[in-house]
Amino acid sequence: MKFKHISTLILSVFVLTTAHVAQANEHPKLILTKVGVAKIQQNLGKAPLFDASLEKVKQQVDEEIALGIDTPQPKDFSGGYTHYRHKQNFIIAQKAGVLYQILQDDKYAIYVRDMLLQYEAMYKHLPIHPQKRSYAPGKLFWQCLNDSNWLVYMSQAYDTIYHFLTAEQRSRLENNLFRPFADYISLDNPAFYNRIHNHSTWGNAAVGMIGLVMNDQALIDRALYGIEDDGLPVGGVDNDGGTIKVADQKKGFLANLEDPFSPDGYYTEGPYYQRYAMYPFLIFALAMENTRPDLKVLQHKNNVLLKGVDALLNLTDADGNFFPLNDGQKGMSYYTASLVTAVNIAYHYGDKNPQLLSIAQKQNQVLLDQSGLDVALAIEQGKTQAFKKQSILLSDGHDGSQGGVGILRYGNEDLSLVFKYAAQGLSHGHYDKLSYSFYQQGNEVLQDYGLARFVNIGQKGGGNYLPENKTWAKTTIAHNTLSQNEQMHFGGNYAVASQHHSNLAFYDIDNPNVQVISATESNAYPGTKMRRTMALIKNKHFEQAFLLDIFKVKSASKNQYDLPFYYLGQVISTNFSYQSPVSLQPLGDKNGYQHLWVEGTGKAVSGNTQFSWLGKTKYHSLTAVTNDSDQVLLTRIGANDPNFNLRREAGIMLRRNDVANTSFVSVIESHGSYSPVTELSLNSNTNIAELKVVYDDENYTAVRIVDIAGNYQLFIVANKLVAPSAKHKVTIDKQVYSWTGPYYYQ
Repeated sequence: MKFKHISTLILSVFVLTTAHVAQANEHPKLILTKVGVAKIQQNLGKAPLFDASLEKVKQQVDEEIALGIDTPQPKDFSGGYTHYRHKQNFIIAQKAGVLYQILQDDKYAIYVRDMLLQYEAMYKHLPIHPQKRSYAPGKLFWQCLNDSNWLVYMSQAYDTIYHFLTAEQRSRLENNLFRPFADYISLDNPAFYNRIHNHSTWGNAAVGMIGLVMNDQALIDRALYGIEDDGLPVGGVDNDGGTIKVADQKKGFLANLEDPFSPDGYYTEGPYYQRYAMYPFLIFALAMENTRPDLKVLQHKNNVLLKGVDALLNLTDADGNFFPLNDGQKGMSYYTASLVTAVNIAYHYGDKNPQLLSIAQKQNQVLLDQSGLDVALAIEQGKTQAFKKQSILLSDGHDGSQGGVGILRYGNEDLSLVFKYAAQGLSHGHYDKLSYSFYQQGNEVLQDYGLARFVNIGQKGGGNYLPENKTWAKTTIAHNTLSQNEQMHFGGNYAVASQHHSNLAFYDIDNPNVQVISATESNAYPGTKMRRTMALIKNKHFEQAFLLDIFKVKSASKNQYDLPFYYLGQVISTNFSYQSPVSLQPLGDKNGYQHLWVEGTGKAVSGNTQFSWLGKTKYHSLTAVTNDSDQVLLTRIGANDPNFNLRREAGIMLRRNDVANTSFVSVIESHGSYSPVTELSLNSNTNIAELKVVYDDENYTAVRIVDIAGNYQLFIVANKLVAPSAKHKVTIDKQVYSWTGPYYYQ
């Protein structure tokens, strides 16, 4: 019996090894497979969205083939011709390889072959890129990141024409181009390759994918686990302005899957870079699934990649644009190619969520692979359901314990609050604890600035990050959160900020008409504790839901506190007087204050300060609890910006001086409408007659809202005991209020 058991084990190992060897000799095998190609060919003409996507790609590739192949000597930053040309080459080569497999037309294989051989002849004599701005310069591109992009795509192109090439051609490409290329972005650039960052994810995927095509186990292991002995110290600064941390032994593709992702699928750098990193994450994981399913890379960390797709889709506004948390370019949306990949793979390899099909329909294209065919067939079969974005809490940190992002939504995304209480977010993080942005449908009511960069626009710093990203966009005062004594959170020190995160106090969305989130921050300023509670409330006496903001500050010393509101639109009315200066002066000289023009100064109104503006089609009003010693500042971004790198957008700021403990309480309403076509203005006035803090101590804060018709609302939040089962009792104006849970509303 013992001998039989050993024989069975040996046989099992033999079968598994034989299967891997057979699989290793098959091509294509990364994204497309022989079985998948056959299924695609059998279903041509049966899935209109797939057929249309195929025709669109064919037209694009045919036009490029007609132009001929150009592999220019590298010289430009992003935005320049050589950068564009090499990027276009790898995109078109990947598509041409797919067309060769599906259509079996040799012209596409010839095009890919000739391009790769041209690169082979070029690369063996290619010096390091002449532009030296990057901490890790590439050869084809100014940074190793873009070189890695090239190899991720060219690996797929090579895989699709592998058997079209002669053995001699494959030998030339592998020995003179692909292995040296993989070695350069990894062994020669460990500071780029061996870190936890989206840069390294691209590098890991590039090395791993070409390793899979060539059946090179050393490269596959290097991709999954990193370089074992890199000899690197901690330190240095990358071209994104972030400190490089390379000596913490966290490296390789699996570590990049493990560390930046929370169990909910939130990626700590923020949605803009999650969108960018999802392509190499998913495409390499899929390649591993097709070649080494036994390693379960696609399923790693309890399917965190598939959860990441759902998280990304939920981190968008009503128009599909990603919320610009941390460094994020506004306008980037789920219509980008990487999200087409994400949606298709998530549907095919996930639980066939029919809501994903509605996103694919909006994207109006699918991948030309098995997953894209699956999506297109399902749409044709009428399986589509609308993607419903609801209120959601996404934790941050590898184990979900480093704060997070909360999104409160009312109605069909009529109003959406994005509340950030997350970790620093690696080098792309901003110093904005307890900040928020507010949306009405796809329009920003109160904005997060995003990044200071004109991506791929050569005239603007070579298309790279601008100095103002650090001096403005990352600063605390650039966000809708509290600044103390004109200083940044954590002193703007990346190393310090990376050690801390805010903490969720409670999150309650059981009542869709009263959704509440509350979080605390105790480390942003020494000796100061901050607690922000935000409630999205729909009351029958208000036209739309409104946002109640209670920002409670407790400090060991007296300070100056600044709370800005960055609105987008035209000022309509104020209930306070202000003076506009004859000549503009910056608000300060550092920490972002140097970029704010002071366009008006006023004295706050004792009781309530009110300010209304017109957005694209809706009116919005701010009502804040103030006293007559508070100052109101009307600001505009753009001071000390001689190259016009910053958008000239406005803000209103409340300044409270010489206090230690205080509470900022405000309400944001969206109301009425204005049509420039009919020139009809409706309901342009605030509905609030009085906003008052009627109780405030260490245990409770109570706010009363009185509308213009005399109707009362009372909101009480518990500042200490916030468990759902906690029982509370407080007396306000001789009336006793009792309840269970973290808040009371009536």
